[in-house]
Amino acid sequence: MTRVVHVHRIRGIGGSERHLLTLLPALAAVGIEPVFLGLDDPEGVLEPFYRELGVEAVRLPCPRDIDPGLLRRVRGEVARLRPDIVHTHLVHGDVYGTLGAGGVPIVSTKHNDDPFRRGPFRFAERLLTQRAARVIAITQALRRFCVDEVGLPAPKVEVVHYGLDELPQPWGESQSVELPDDARVLLCVARLTPQKGVDLVVQALARVREVEPRAVLVVLGEGPERPQLDGEGVFLPGRVGDVTPWYRRAELLVHPARWEGFGLALLEAMLAAKPVVATRVSSAPEIVAEGQTGLLVPPEDVGALADALLALLGDPVRAAAMGEAGLARARSEFSVTRMAERTGAVYSSVSAER
Repeated sequence: MTRVVHVHRIRGIGGSERHLLTLLPALAAVGIEPVFLGLDDPEGVLEPFYRELGVEAVRLPCPRDIDPGLLRRVRGEVARLRPDIVHTHLVHGDVYGTLGAGGVPIVSTKHNDDPFRRGPFRFAERLLTQRAARVIAITQALRRFCVDEVGLPAPKVEVVHYGLDELPQPWGESQSVELPDDARVLLCVARLTPQKGVDLVVQALARVREVEPRAVLVVLGEGPERPQLDGEGVFLPGRVGDVTPWYRRAELLVHPARWEGFGLALLEAMLAAKPVVATRVSSAPEIVAEGQTGLLVPPEDVGALADALLALLGDPVRAAAMGEAGLARARSEFSVTRMAERTGAVYSSVSAER
């Protein structure tokens, strides 16, 4: 049985963490022995992640970005755990996992196309990738970014899409939100950061409400932009412990990101049989079938975003058909089994080369 140690810094449950909560048990189900080595940010909300993990976990405190002592502890844990492969995730996982792996083969998953990866860090990323046996990009768009923008070697970079079979299980309590009885809910599930473009949909909502005053925007997430996102019809309940009732309540998901690694919310909306309105950036065109499971609009175009929202609000039959098509697409193209098997195939190829 292949033993794989996954290294990732944990602050809470975001997209990459939710991916690991799905991937690691699925790997165990296909005969791989996953172990999670968590680099814990003490200022984060950590316990919900570990409660849901379901596989062996080792936790190390990671209060600082640069910590030579942490590197020594990672080396010691990798030596003690004796994995066949070390699988790293995001910047901290890449740095500490790669430098702490000794002679163990490295697989590194790239989860986003954050613009900082085009900057000076790209030189460090190239050096770290020299040590990696394989790089997994979670979409074709991200693979192109890794090769063309960051300069990673194309032969090493393979694509394994995220997989999801069901909406997330509750992990805690949710704040109650008083909405008008006749509210038509536009749902956005995102951190309140510039990347996610929530400011754009707040502006678009004002135009939508001129035509459909019952429309409201509910944004599930926290972040530094919260004070700037006030508006009539905007509800910001923050991070909620159970998102599924919101997907059921909503008429559609709006995802106005400026860039995106994958966008798990897109896949969750599809599993809830809801249509999607998203910006045509990064991975969105791989996940949302334009005109079939949702509508794609240019980034930064508030007018186009408002028009797309109104188009679906004004045609419930079309919206429902898109939702059903999205559910079928999610089940056929983005299953957990498919993700686990393709990840296992990457491990097998690394082990065979070794």
